[in-house]
Amino acid sequence: MAAATDDVPKRQVTPVPLPVLPISSIPQKRALEDDHAPPISSPLNPNPSSQQSHDDPATTSREKPARTKKETLKKRESKGGIGGGIGAGAGGGAGGNGGTDSSRATPDPKIKDRVPSESSPLRFKLAPPKPSDFDPARGPIFTHHHDIPAPDGAVLQFFETSEHVYNKKSYQYLHCIADPVFPSSFYYRQTEPEPYGPHISFEDASTHMFFDQSGRHVTTDKGFRMARANVAVREGTWYWECKVTRGILNSEAGTKNAGSSKDAAYQPESHGHVRIGFARREASLDAPVGFDAYSYGLRDVAGQKVHMSRPKDFFPPGEDIKEGDVIGLEIRLPSEHLHRKIVQGQYNPAVDLNEEEDSIVEAANIVRDRIPIRFKAHIYFEKIDYHTTKELEDLMNPSPVGTSGQGGNRQGDKPNPNHNVPALRTLPNSYIKVYKNGVPMGTPFTDLFAFLPPASKPQVQPGAREGKDDGMLGYYPAISVFRGGSVETNFGPDFWYPPPGYVAPQGNADVDMVDVDEDTVRVGTPQQKKLDKTRALAERYDEQIVEDIVADVVDEVDFWMQDGARVLDRTGGRDEKAEPVGIAPASEEIKELVQDD
Repeated sequence: MAAATDDVPKRQVTPVPLPVLPISSIPQKRALEDDHAPPISSPLNPNPSSQQSHDDPATTSREKPARTKKETLKKRESKGGIGGGIGAGAGGGAGGNGGTDSSRATPDPKIKDRVPSESSPLRFKLAPPKPSDFDPARGPIFTHHHDIPAPDGAVLQFFETSEHVYNKKSYQYLHCIADPVFPSSFYYRQTEPEPYGPHISFEDASTHMFFDQSGRHVTTDKGFRMARANVAVREGTWYWECKVTRGILNSEAGTKNAGSSKDAAYQPESHGHVRIGFARREASLDAPVGFDAYSYGLRDVAGQKVHMSRPKDFFPPGEDIKEGDVIGLEIRLPSEHLHRKIVQGQYNPAVDLNEEEDSIVEAANIVRDRIPIRFKAHIYFEKIDYHTTKELEDLMNPSPVGTSGQGGNRQGDKPNPNHNVPALRTLPNSYIKVYKNGVPMGTPFTDLFAFLPPASKPQVQPGAREGKDDGMLGYYPAISVFRGGSVETNFGPDFWYPPPGYVAPQGNADVDMVDVDEDTVRVGTPQQKKLDKTRALAERYDEQIVEDIVADVVDEVDFWMQDGARVLDRTGGRDEKAEPVGIAPASEEIKELVQDD
């Protein structure tokens, strides 16, 4: 009995150390349980994968080889390609870090085929240029077609142009030339042929239009068709004028019969008809200016203003645009800085009072996706042109349900700077003024449509990228002629009837120091006055040439950097200044363009 009683305290002692002994082992059991966390997240376990234990030596030893695993040296060298020798000595050291350094020194095989950024133009592999590609660009061939008498008694000779390409089928063409200074751009850059200076573009015109050899006179023997000038307005105030050399007869009889523009029977005697104005790139060349939402025009009959094919009274009753009349057009556009704010949806009329808040603003990112093509004896850059949008088509032809699938245009959805649709946003402080023989006639158009992307979009097809500004967007001087009507253009700087306040540029006096003293330099006021200062379109042409040269240099540097900051020889050894890298010249010849009139 005594032995049995002695066993009782032993049974009571055994439970005492049980809560003490497992204390050191509890964290280990919980750590092991964490490794089997549920794969589905919950409020108490939001990221199961990140809760795995990293303190277990066995687990760490298993993960290290997976993190540092790399391919063999022979395989890396085979993928390194031409640039495999760059920095090869960096990984030659001994020790545990030698493998890591070698991995960093070995070039990534993806670098060879690096995709250019969105701000870079598309790059094409081309065959080496032909020797004739280095010759200066040539203009069209002029073939005499007919003569007409001018109002002043002179005889105007008109020619039919040939051996040049036309901008049509949603493509635009610009002259280019091969230049040894641009090897990374496959030696091609933009250029201009004769006649130099601002004029009506031979390529940017409809077919069956006739010009003089200076490109300042234009006419046709067909129905209404349009031609644009070779210079675009993007910001500021600009002026140009044109003289009607063939149109409504300047006779008293026609004036007496002109009761009102609403009189449908009023048809003045004429040698043809003309319309003048401004047009964007999307405007159709086979229709008169003012036909769609992309152009603003002035009609010779009754001096009506036309936009989206809707003529409205503008000139006083009984006043036409007749032969010998000089019509001046002044356009004013806000700064590109404010323009980009509007199309990007960042415009606030309460804040953006001044068009330029700072003298240093971000320049436009010009991206030009183009490829050289051949047309007979010429070589051009071909690029996808901008195309009409459904929203503006709906605005021109309103219906309960527009063609774009959205609701019809309601009164509250009128175009404005903060419209939900970028194509329907307008530019504040923009206008077009009209002068007749030096007399101001008024302002027929205000709040012009925005044109910078995404308000303008290219034709949808392979290779087209939306949201890119190629530098050619803007409002172009445009002329439409009808069955014998003819016009002479004058882009300045010497005008027949200069606009009020216009001062022709003289020498190098192109910098105005306004409100400047020893202690204060005001930047905002001169910039604002610069935008409001009326300038001749001839000055804008000079600026456009500079912009094209700068864009060519930027593209060349961009391609040079993509080549690893090296000039690579793509001519098969013909370029002595280029670095031979074993790249065979491309065998694909520049394509030949064929167009039918």
